Amino acid sequence: MRLTLDQLDMAIAALRAVQKLARPADGALRYFFRENSKLGVNDRAFITETVFGVLRHFFFLEYIVGTTTPRSLLLAYLVKFQGTNLRELMPFVSETEAKRLAEIKAVRLESQSLGIRAEFPEWLVEKMQRFMLDTDILSFGLSLQQIASLDLRVNTLITNRDEVLETLSKDGIEAQTTPYSPIGIRLVKKFTINHHDLFLAGKIEVQDEGSQLLGYLLKPKRGDIVVDFCAGAGGKTLMMGALMRSKGRIYAFDISEKRLNNLKQRLKRSGLSNLHPRWISNENDIKVKRLTGKIDRVLVDAPCSGLGTLRRNPDLKLRQSPQSVERFKCKQAAILSSSANLLKPGGRLVYATCSFLPEENQEIIENFLASHTQFTLLNCAELLSQQKILLDTGKFLQLLPSVHGTDSFFAAALKLVRKET
Repeated sequence: MRLTLDQLDMAIAALRAVQKLARPADGALRYFFRENSKLGVNDRAFITETVFGVLRHFFFLEYIVGTTTPRSLLLAYLVKFQGTNLRELMPFVSETEAKRLAEIKAVRLESQSLGIRAEFPEWLVEKMQRFMLDTDILSFGLSLQQIASLDLRVNTLITNRDEVLETLSKDGIEAQTTPYSPIGIRLVKKFTINHHDLFLAGKIEVQDEGSQLLGYLLKPKRGDIVVDFCAGAGGKTLMMGALMRSKGRIYAFDISEKRLNNLKQRLKRSGLSNLHPRWISNENDIKVKRLTGKIDRVLVDAPCSGLGTLRRNPDLKLRQSPQSVERFKCKQAAILSSSANLLKPGGRLVYATCSFLPEENQEIIENFLASHTQFTLLNCAELLSQQKILLDTGKFLQLLPSVHGTDSFFAAALKLVRKET
């Protein structure tokens, strides 16, 4: 498809809206498309791909361009990373711009600093150097610059994976089983799956494979009482309901009514009857305290920096800071402490984040165990092996896109061995 001036202008306008960082990039783009509803499918695809491409390579583009206007960033991205021929851009650029773009095209990425090559802000590189070698930081950063796959979870309450794969194949959608999750499917090429009959019938949901594995770590049983403490839009909640065959009871807690309303829409498709969304004001809400000591399983997918999802949300590297990480750490510790009070003796809690920073992960768990001696740490590899999932990352679940093909997830499993004395 040949680039048009209208496409270029609209992409620049979209990037300008996203660069304000007033809201997450995907949300800003959705708003932009609502405001420009006459844009065609191809135009929207070009704008989305280009804007997210600029965000993935922002630090290199910022360094090499100097004046980071939306236009200069976008043009530099097209010639350096999208492979757009300079001749194709000539009708749209000035002679000065054309000369500068030719210089940018010739710049070698390998000669840049670690932060620019890895596409991490300097503050994050400094944190990572405390627990990673520079070569590993670069490899990890490059993996987070790749476009994430689209993973699906099969709703086993309604169908099974073989039937879904067969239907997708008949419809010409190339897909394969995920390597770890027994109910996961990975699409070979991106596809707008939310219009497909399988999705509309509740037989599949979009869910990263790493997120699916959290359900197997928790392993809720039929008849259990379960709390999903930070349920969000409820992907993991719905999965747990299916694992429980809609028997027992699941409370989906969240501080966002908007996210819970999205869960209610998904719940209607799912066929589940054991899920109960509940809005809470904070981790100490009375709705939470009423369940103290009554719960078999608790999932805490804690609010975090989200840096493990940079493949999907590259704007996070511009939105987060050392100060925001500190705020998340305080919130994570408070939520973990409050949610742990819900468990019965013998109950299990899984704490998870989509961050790769130890201060949001291992250090939170270590500090918790030091002050809550009635809990013991379970081995995640053993828990998964018991369910014939052969994934050994040690006592903690630690997923990396370069190794596992998922977002970067962390999880720890805790067991309440006795009541607090």
